[in-house]
Amino acid sequence: MSDTLTQKAAVGASLSRSRAWLVTGLLFAFLLLNFADKAVLGFAGIHIQQDLDISPQQFGLVQSAFFWLFAAGAIVLGALSTRIGVRWLLAALMLIWIVTMVPLLGPVSFGVLLACRIVLGFAEGPAYALATHSVHSWFPPERRALPGGIVTAGASVGPLLAAPILTWVIVTWSWHSAFGVLIVLGGLWAVVWLIFGKNAPAPIQPAAATGTVELSDAPYRTLLTTGTVVGIALLTFFSYWSTTLKVAWLPVYLSDGLGYDTITAGRLIMLPYAFAAAGAIAAGWLSNSMTARGISRRISRGYLTGGLIVGSGVSMVAFTLLSAGLPQMVFITLAFSLNSAAYAVAFTAIADVVHPRKRGPILGFLVAFYSMAGVLAPLLLGYFVGNATDKATGYGHGFALTGVLMTLGGAAATFLVRPERDAAKLSTRTQENAA
Repeated sequence: MSDTLTQKAAVGASLSRSRAWLVTGLLFAFLLLNFADKAVLGFAGIHIQQDLDISPQQFGLVQSAFFWLFAAGAIVLGALSTRIGVRWLLAALMLIWIVTMVPLLGPVSFGVLLACRIVLGFAEGPAYALATHSVHSWFPPERRALPGGIVTAGASVGPLLAAPILTWVIVTWSWHSAFGVLIVLGGLWAVVWLIFGKNAPAPIQPAAATGTVELSDAPYRTLLTTGTVVGIALLTFFSYWSTTLKVAWLPVYLSDGLGYDTITAGRLIMLPYAFAAAGAIAAGWLSNSMTARGISRRISRGYLTGGLIVGSGVSMVAFTLLSAGLPQMVFITLAFSLNSAAYAVAFTAIADVVHPRKRGPILGFLVAFYSMAGVLAPLLLGYFVGNATDKATGYGHGFALTGVLMTLGGAAATFLVRPERDAAKLSTRTQENAA
């Protein structure tokens, strides 16, 4: 009897692992489409400006508008994860994305384009937080960084694949057709997800960073003022400033600022996305490996995240000092890929200190905070470009400022991330309050 039970348990564990990796793959595809949706406006930037006869400042406004309700969506829909299964939430989000892109299949006014991007931003706000929360639920704490890195890689693979494909569609037909491609792919994903996507069968036993103290179900106010959560919020804010510019302005910069033609720019934009995808997986593997060897999570989570973001900032300052060519493209690639590799490790640090019951809403608050960078970054760069004596100078000043913010802010925020200490403090405080 015991042998039979053991065999059944082994089969169940194997099926659970297979399902966990299947869900990981589907969430990878979810983030792939999520960032393809974001990036398509950047790929078509010059065509849209010419078609709608809008200025760089107005184009920056459209890119910024995507993030006007991003924070609200992250908080409101992230909070629903405590009441509605992530399976249904993600399917609903995909359907909303599709609806917001349908009006863009034909000629539109500036106002309609603006409205569609605002609604899309609201629905995409919680996407990364919910996908990360879902994949974390399928794996124990010490193994979460790698699958989290794979899901995060989808955010880079999306534009990586979209760059040549959608650029070709835009040049061959029109920028409206690019949205048609995304609508079809989004619909297919929703069907597959509803068939094969599942919620985790049961929460993985929460353990703190030390592996000996269970995570406490602390109040939200306490969690949001914890050093690790504050530090990760700041790190991801500086990182997202760069991410937003990569999606919104980098394709336009390569064409408009550096003089590459549309097809060449579409190929060059693949480099930072390719390195970001590989970097996200490598960073997740490295974080897991360091943790397994007993290295402090202050290092394997905090220092690793901060180091990648600071490296990205330094590289961004460096490329503004160089002329167009191979050396500059190397630094452009590093500037827009190192920071993207940091997200999975950063969110895993949150899972090290936040109880699963509170993780979805906390990640939603985190996304809401760092999305403010998405509002400011496109507007600021549009201001620099529109008011400079020449566009190349405007781009240079805007990107240089971003690099300085990432370098100094990232270095300072890194030292707040201390998962072991904060998990223990939260546990002690909760016990004292209960006594």
